Amino acid sequence: MNQPLWTPSPARIAATRMDAFRHFVNQRHGLQLADYPALHAWSVTQREAFWQAIVEFFEIRFSAQPQRVLDEGPAMPSAHWFPGATLNFAEHLLRRRDQHPALVAIGEDGSRERLTYAELAAHVAGLQRQLQAVGVGPGDRVAAFMPNTWQTVVGMLAASSLGATWSSCSPDFGTQGVIDRFGQIEPKVLIAAAGYRYAGKNLDLTGKLNEILERLPSLEQLVVVPYSNPDTTPSDFQTSAKVALWQDFYQPGGEPAFTPVPFDQPLYILYSSGTTGVPKCIVHGSGGVLLQHVKELGLHTDLHPDDTLFYYTTCGWMMWNWLVSGLALGATLVLFDGSPFHPGAERLIDLIDAENISIFGTSAKYLAALQKAGAKPGSSHKLQRLKTILSTGSPLAHESFDYVYREIKSELCLSSISGGTDIVSCFALGNPLLPVWRGELQCKGLGMDVQVWNDAGQAVTGEKGELVCVKHFPSMPVGFWNDPQGEKFKSAYFDTFPGVWAHGDYAEETVHDGLVIHGRSDAVLNPGGVRIGTAEIYRQVEKVEEVLESIAIGQEWHNDVRVVLFVRLREGVSLTDELQERIRQVIESNTSTRHVPARIIAVADIPRTISGKIVELAVRNVVHGKPVKNTDALANPQALELYKDLPELQR
Repeated sequence: MNQPLWTPSPARIAATRMDAFRHFVNQRHGLQLADYPALHAWSVTQREAFWQAIVEFFEIRFSAQPQRVLDEGPAMPSAHWFPGATLNFAEHLLRRRDQHPALVAIGEDGSRERLTYAELAAHVAGLQRQLQAVGVGPGDRVAAFMPNTWQTVVGMLAASSLGATWSSCSPDFGTQGVIDRFGQIEPKVLIAAAGYRYAGKNLDLTGKLNEILERLPSLEQLVVVPYSNPDTTPSDFQTSAKVALWQDFYQPGGEPAFTPVPFDQPLYILYSSGTTGVPKCIVHGSGGVLLQHVKELGLHTDLHPDDTLFYYTTCGWMMWNWLVSGLALGATLVLFDGSPFHPGAERLIDLIDAENISIFGTSAKYLAALQKAGAKPGSSHKLQRLKTILSTGSPLAHESFDYVYREIKSELCLSSISGGTDIVSCFALGNPLLPVWRGELQCKGLGMDVQVWNDAGQAVTGEKGELVCVKHFPSMPVGFWNDPQGEKFKSAYFDTFPGVWAHGDYAEETVHDGLVIHGRSDAVLNPGGVRIGTAEIYRQVEKVEEVLESIAIGQEWHNDVRVVLFVRLREGVSLTDELQERIRQVIESNTSTRHVPARIIAVADIPRTISGKIVELAVRNVVHGKPVKNTDALANPQALELYKDLPELQR
């Protein structure tokens, strides 16, 4: 395609924070950076000046001033940003204190609760006092087993205001999945829901919570949020810790205080998906998360105080942490708890109109499902304030780009974004100054020296290779929990290319300075020694009307690898020879003969993680008779049984 799908108008560009930041940098440094490519080049060659400019532009408050911007060792990961500085993360998210709505929490049952910025601060102040009274201070862990509602945000802000470290799992995690995570970090306080709703069901969490409590001997205080289980009482929970209901634990009121902590003080502990073993506990520092998030939300997403930001996420996915940082920009956040398809496919689209959402975040899977459902939101809804759609979780297919501009809204910025739990942010993402090209992530993030390398460690454009970041950045993890020498941390990211962050994505840089993600490197298929990204196959299969979703793996076969494609079909559809042939034709005519699967097999379900990512490695292990070490990381672990001992794979 020779033309972009969307190009921002000069008026829209002039109104963006990104353009204001470009002018700010030019004025501050006597430069003449004319456009985004020039600004990005400056941001990676002059990293210290760039990150200092972010501090000044967003008025980041240090309690103790840094001695300098960066102490850098000979090679990554050795670096120390803003040494000597102290600050508080929660303080920056609570700078606004007026009657402007901060949080609108919407339940699947239609319940709606709203907190203004003033009310949010009062809740944080009350909870903070009580957490302090039970002994929470800097470095203590406060964990949450919670749905995506306002209490979870208040809990995080109260914990981080005291310098404590926050970690959360969503209630759809399996019991062992929660224990595998929280058991490693030994929280002092646990905030947990007694129940939650999903897909029209009210799910009681009492039994699951009691199993978890048995395995958390470090716990001193349990705070129970009744949520969808209003009749719960403290006596329902068996633990040596003190137990209190949320509404009895604290009284909102007063002003929160903020404990200054070092720039690298652990703010969040997030977790790898854990499908290949016990999850890695990834520790993120307060200052790095703050700077990276204000940059991404303020500049790349163009979030303003009068915007309403929504992201469909649970509290077990890093997009929750990213969403909550929207408070630092003074915007209104819409939190939704429940199924995105209950009672119908357009449940979240209804929210856009009901809450005047201007920036709508979702997953590639959701947009593909909307299209498969035949939804035409542009015809059925007003979508008046909608200016940006964000998509992540997996590569957004070219056809989904077409669908958004054809059936949702032609005048908006569609930003496919990619990064991960590992950096609690993005390597490549949206940009309000740039056009949107079909199938491409718009740009590399400011301050992120992102490149695509071939196996020889050379940067390439127009070729597929490893996505790497060749210079240190502030939101790089502080390290892994219980990894004192940093050995696990280094082997996770720096073994492929010593001293260079290898992210594990198989990617391609385009002529527009954008990026295309072709899937995870460890899931790359290798028939006849040719590397194929799984996303290249999924993109074609999505065009076949009868197929709802698919998963591709490489099966070891006669001293080579052959491509096997599993498809989940629409109800009532059978995988006939004719349909198989059509799937193969679509793949071959748009890719190559190497991409064409040797076997196509219909399955009733496709296994995925709690955050919705399909798990090629787990399926590959099952097909080869190898164990899947941690099925509790999956939303539907029973689906793996469908892939065992399939006769179609023996011929």
